[in-house]
Amino acid sequence: MSTVSTSPLTFAENISKWVEEYGYVPIEPPLGIDLVAEIQRLKREKNAVLLAHYYQEAEIQDIADFIGDSLGLSQKAAETNADIIVFAGVHFMAETAKILNPTKKVLIPDLNAGCSLSDSCPPEAFAAFKAQYPDHKVVSYINTSARIKAMSDIIVTSSNAVPIVQALPADWKLIFAPDKNLGLYVMRKTGRDMVLWNGVCMVHTIFSHQKVRALRQAYPDAELIAHPECEPALLEQADFIGSTTALLNYVVNSPKKRFIVATETGILHQMRKKAPDKELIQAPAEYSCSCNTCPHMKLNTLEKIYNALLYEAPEVTLPPDIMEAARRPIELMLQMSRDLGLVQKG
Repeated sequence: MSTVSTSPLTFAENISKWVEEYGYVPIEPPLGIDLVAEIQRLKREKNAVLLAHYYQEAEIQDIADFIGDSLGLSQKAAETNADIIVFAGVHFMAETAKILNPTKKVLIPDLNAGCSLSDSCPPEAFAAFKAQYPDHKVVSYINTSARIKAMSDIIVTSSNAVPIVQALPADWKLIFAPDKNLGLYVMRKTGRDMVLWNGVCMVHTIFSHQKVRALRQAYPDAELIAHPECEPALLEQADFIGSTTALLNYVVNSPKKRFIVATETGILHQMRKKAPDKELIQAPAEYSCSCNTCPHMKLNTLEKIYNALLYEAPEVTLPPDIMEAARRPIELMLQMSRDLGLVQKG
């Protein structure tokens, strides 16, 4: 993080200018500051809550008020009494929190924390795609922008996509967007035919099927567990397929002692904390890189969270009409999740 000189006469204007230019507040915290203690103090003083996705760095997970996947985070955002929500995740997650809390201030430490899957579904292109199927209902994965949610009939997450699609009226014709791999998995599990948007997650499509097979031969006692955003060829090898929370719970509760984990590396921190006796092997990427680490998630840092709380920026804002249209399918998802007993604890 760079050091930026400030002028007290134009400080608020400088903050806005820097956020517009950098996507975050580029001010170095004071030397020697205890960032964790200061973040906790600011949360108390401002009645703020820190929500963090499992894919955040371990140090962020450890100070969050709630850690979870997209379903759990949405449920927590919907029920919070905090005045300020700081979302340590990616942009669509903070947008969802704002949609569910239009009168609250929602902050994201770095506006550059986007999502390759969300970016793969531009609103204008999706509107044209949807127009080709005027008699279809739209089931959108939560990993989408607010504008895509506003064009949707219901939102799903990887935790609830299968039971929700199963529960939809049998005579509904369905479009599923944007993740085609999750869509194919849902089709296989439910038997429902769906028109799929051609989008993927950059992290979950980088795993090497050949290297995973080699790992399984090297560790025949290890179970392969995978997120349903992975490619079908890898999912066919998996012993268990589930959302990030489902993968965590499986490792904790399984009698097995060794697992090959095919999802983003951030979840390994919680797995090691909750199941310290288990051996976890990260599924290898196709290339010699850290491609199975989400670069967008890792843009958030303790320094940026501190600055976001201190200066209350960057703030997530959305047009009122988009928030209203997007809120309906999100609230329907939350209601169906409650009806189906899919409320996450924590």
